[in-house]
Amino acid sequence: MGFKHKDIIALKDLSKDEIELLISTAENMREINSRDIKKVPTLRGKTIINLFYESSTRTRTSFEIAGKRLSADTVNITASTSSATKGETLLDTAKNLEAMKPDIVVMRHAVSGSHYFLSKRLSCSIINAGDGAHEHPSQGLLDMLTMKDRYGRLDGLKVAIVGDITHSRVARSDIAGLTKMGSHVFLAGPPTMMPPGVERLGNVTVCTTMKEAIQDADVVMMLRIQQERQGKTLIPNTREYSRYYGLNPENLKWAKPGAMVMHPGPINRGVELSSYVADGASSHVLKQVENGVAVRMAMLYHVSGGTLVTE
Repeated sequence: MGFKHKDIIALKDLSKDEIELLISTAENMREINSRDIKKVPTLRGKTIINLFYESSTRTRTSFEIAGKRLSADTVNITASTSSATKGETLLDTAKNLEAMKPDIVVMRHAVSGSHYFLSKRLSCSIINAGDGAHEHPSQGLLDMLTMKDRYGRLDGLKVAIVGDITHSRVARSDIAGLTKMGSHVFLAGPPTMMPPGVERLGNVTVCTTMKEAIQDADVVMMLRIQQERQGKTLIPNTREYSRYYGLNPENLKWAKPGAMVMHPGPINRGVELSSYVADGASSHVLKQVENGVAVRMAMLYHVSGGTLVTE
């Protein structure tokens, strides 16, 4: 099947077949990343603008690397070096960039839904690199690819997602993608970080304790406390949080033997994950980062409508 979307803004907008197509393409793209010369002409002549209004290390860098490995011309813009500091609106910034004829704009923004706003007003493709607490589709895709690498499937897996569910765009993308792919998602976190009606996001089970969520889990996904989005203190302190919702070698034993431990990063060591777990054999955090480049290559390729060239 072909990919029929101009933009990729949320996994909830994609069908199971479209998610499978993106993951399959990413699996093929990984071969490029293992070559001595990591470049193919697939997007030669295309221009990609990475427009980031929030801080990023992994996402922005991997989108830039992905574009360059596909031979696209990539331009990076951060809010601190843009005219946003002079009062320019998002729409004015986007319209000025569109006048320079880019093919794809990859954007991260603090406001949920900002990508839908731009997608209706710009002719170029929009890829969501994270919008507020809404979604982070590339993270959801790379998480699913990493799980599939380990188990060969997504259907039937028990995936526990633990932490700040309310403010996590990663949680929303993971829930949207994993439930469509047949995984069983269990959520746990402090009551102040569990959004009311979270069950409406997908076929998920909300647990009252961390043990209930990760008991016999195939995958344990730990989330960072989104302090920059909370606006107020929702937990007494990080020590209290770590006591009840931090993952350590002892409570990891509740999960299945050999269960995967994942985290979208950046990790707050000693809060969400102990260093023993973060650096241990169960951790797939760096594999997630590695897969991120291939997933973002696949996303750029499909929204560009290009022809896959791998030689």
